[in-house]
Amino acid sequence: MAGAEGHAGRQSELEPVVSLVDVLEEDEELENEACAVLGGSDSEKCSYSQGTVKRQALYACSTCTPEGEEPAGICLACSYECHGSHKLFELYTKRNFHCDCGNSKFKNLECKLFPDKAKVNSGNKYNDNFFGLYCICKRPYPDPEDEIPDEMIQCVVCEDWFHGRHLGAIPPESGDFQEMVCQACMKRCSFLWAYAAKLAVTKVSADDDGLVLNVDGIDDQEVTQTENGEQDNTLEEDIPEHGTDTDKEVKAEQNNEPCTSSSSESDLQTAFKNQSFNTESQSGCRLKELKAKHFVKKDTATYWPLNWRSKLCTCQDCMKMYGDLDVLFLTDEYDTVLAYENKGKTDQATERRDPLMDTLNSMNRVQQVELICEYNDLKTELKDYLKRFADEGTVVKREDIQQFFEEFQSKKRRRMDGMQYYCS
Repeated sequence: MAGAEGHAGRQSELEPVVSLVDVLEEDEELENEACAVLGGSDSEKCSYSQGTVKRQALYACSTCTPEGEEPAGICLACSYECHGSHKLFELYTKRNFHCDCGNSKFKNLECKLFPDKAKVNSGNKYNDNFFGLYCICKRPYPDPEDEIPDEMIQCVVCEDWFHGRHLGAIPPESGDFQEMVCQACMKRCSFLWAYAAKLAVTKVSADDDGLVLNVDGIDDQEVTQTENGEQDNTLEEDIPEHGTDTDKEVKAEQNNEPCTSSSSESDLQTAFKNQSFNTESQSGCRLKELKAKHFVKKDTATYWPLNWRSKLCTCQDCMKMYGDLDVLFLTDEYDTVLAYENKGKTDQATERRDPLMDTLNSMNRVQQVELICEYNDLKTELKDYLKRFADEGTVVKREDIQQFFEEFQSKKRRRMDGMQYYCS
């Protein structure tokens, strides 16, 4: 028996100890994350009636539109009401999208919430995400065959998701950047390299320390390494005029990948605000001013700090270029995922009610007093009960909590049975 008790004691020591505070904090964190992603979307009404929604939570239904069929996306409400028992791919959020639920892409399903839809939403954009495939490797997430721990990061331009190891540059710590532009989008939107020299969260080589903002190219030159390990200094060509594709691409060697950084987001914001970056240029176009300088270009993704979009030039020529490249949304501060998440949190906070207060408001005065007294009794007895465990340094187990509530209910019944009622 003693051996068995010793074994049980050692077993309990090995069991992870989770406090009630830990559980509540984890629950609150999950609830906040859900509010951030879903809070800005309507869970009861199909979003189709709103027209092209600036940003919303989207899903793809593998049951209705499997791989090989035309891609389609559905809103949050339709994922609940029309596809509740189906296999869905969560797409997080997408911009400027009409809900497809029940249109011509769904051969055997009619939308229950808004059946009167156009046959096709020609303005929608689709990619492999709608079939549950992500990144340049075109793999599912989570990937049962991928044993390498890695985070997925969404490109702010194409809105595809990428493994951090497939972006050509090691991602900074999560708090060190706000948005990412993938390699393909940096090639297509080559004007961003001029801004990257000043604004991007640029990681330096392993021989240097820390995080560098406001990088004008390393002495106007890009330092790479040749196969024999010698340094090769190559001067980067200037970015061509708006929207052309003749820019020279310089690929960084794998052994010259940037190192990680532990700078905080507040440090980033401070550094960003303190940069000598003039949005009002003498020539009237900030981009032309930046293109007059030499800067580093690489075949990598870029990482950007908070509010970097506000530094983009909005002159007539640049706005035309953004339109031609279909990236006008970069000038819209409300397009960001952060703006969407903040809106969701704000909306949920105003709608969230205390269930105890709702219950009290539905009662008469006598019932309210009785409920408050019962609540105070419960709180006092539970506090005294848990204090014994704290004083003894023992772990509170599930059966201990069950025992407390059984005893509490038993005491309550004895009190009720002992009451005497009088009729006048």
